[in-house]
Amino acid sequence: MLGIAAAVLFFISFLINAADIGTGEVFSSTNIMLLGLTALALHLAGVGTARATHTTTGRRRPWSRS
Repeated sequence: MLGIAAAVLFFISFLINAADIGTGEVFSSTNIMLLGLTALALHLAGVGTARATHTTTGRRRPWSRS
């Protein structure tokens, strides 16, 4: 999910830079790009990934040896 957010932030940054839109100091294309890099770094670090928890039902799988 953070990877998609990073892509959206990069696209918004590109549009601001390409259209030469004056958005002020806070929403400049560089700041939005840095937010995208932060989201991408968090995505690569594994933050926000869905991890399924496997519950055991007590039944033995036919291929397990225990």
